[in-house]
Amino acid sequence: MNAVPEVSPGGRNLDPREAEKFDAQAARWWDPEGDFRPLHDLNGPRVEYIAGRARLEDARLLDVGCGGGLLSEAAARLGARVTGIDMAAKPLGVARLHAAGSDLKIDYRQITAEELAAEQPGVFDVVCCLEMLEHVPDPASTVAACAALCRPGGALFFSTINRSALAWSLAIVGAEYMLRLLPRGTHRYDRLIRPGELTQAIRACGLEVADISGMDYNPFSRTVRIGSRPRVNYLVHARKPG
Repeated sequence: MNAVPEVSPGGRNLDPREAEKFDAQAARWWDPEGDFRPLHDLNGPRVEYIAGRARLEDARLLDVGCGGGLLSEAAARLGARVTGIDMAAKPLGVARLHAAGSDLKIDYRQITAEELAAEQPGVFDVVCCLEMLEHVPDPASTVAACAALCRPGGALFFSTINRSALAWSLAIVGAEYMLRLLPRGTHRYDRLIRPGELTQAIRACGLEVADISGMDYNPFSRTVRIGSRPRVNYLVHARKPG
């Protein structure tokens, strides 16, 4: 994680360029063959991982960095009472419209995790922050906000990309420039996060690390395997004591 966080104007943990980037792609969020094809392929296995480690039925679940609502809708279909937050306005608009068309009740808000933590500390049974930490200037601040938002005894889930030579070759060069699975510039190598850095930030908030699992994605067969070493994409399950 960055030693000196790049804080956005106004003190928010937000890179306006990242929000603008996802705004520009918003209309294609729910196209499984479009710019977010890898997220569509990852979403089912990610939800299975979460549902296997936390009770979702009637749970208050927060989706931090919800984008167009892929995880939010999947969790809502499993019975969770979902709040989704993001700072990119257009994906939120897409998420609201898609949820309404799917007859799902999801509370979408344009707010940072830090701002919501000041409003609703300790409210959520499950807090998810997936594929988002690598897009904010200060990921440790987001982790701390997620910890504050989770109730004692609750579960937290994070996913991101390892900062390694293999991750650079596969997740950036391969996915963005060669296979064009993602738009070029989706990820910055210097913002990728090593598992040790993420777990250090998690433990610094008083959370317990329950599991670290790599996610292996085959873009040709569009299959995902969770449970390997965290070499490229990986998931972390944490618990809040109490």
